[in-house]
Amino acid sequence: NGYPWRAWLIWHLHLVWLIIYNSEDERRYTRVRATAKKGASMKISQAAAASGLTVKTVRYYANIGLVSPTIDTATGYRHYDASDIAKLKFVGTARRFDFSIDDCRELLALYEDKDRPSRDVKKIAMNKIADIDRRLGELRRLKSELAALAQACDGDDRPHCPIIDGLAGTPR
Repeated sequence: NGYPWRAWLIWHLHLVWLIIYNSEDERRYTRVRATAKKGASMKISQAAAASGLTVKTVRYYANIGLVSPTIDTATGYRHYDASDIAKLKFVGTARRFDFSIDDCRELLALYEDKDRPSRDVKKIAMNKIADIDRRLGELRRLKSELAALAQACDGDDRPHCPIIDGLAGTPR
């Protein structure tokens, strides 16, 4: 099987590339590393912990442009500063309120605009409240329907079940 040999070769070619790349860009690498040591920036796992999000979520938010971490060209590591952490916390809270990614993008733009009119923010919040009210109405209707189906079911050893019939859309 040639797989271990190929994996070894790819790994070593990657290491050679990193050594060459690091020597060409040593000043930037050193500057980013020094900044990280001073506590001015964090790697993704630290940023995730500081923002209360998962690493996967932080990476996703960076990939879609909600935050723009500095990327160390020598290592490929993303470095998050205090403003990135604040934005991650902001988006995390907005997502817990069930704002969509597009809503978060719009809210984040308003968050960053210190001269924003508050009516723009309120409009987005009021739209979300209306959406929640619509969904609550739908959930109440579903609860009522399911409660009626559960009430109609004897819950005994017989195979006939109005809940199954109701979910299947067949008459009782």
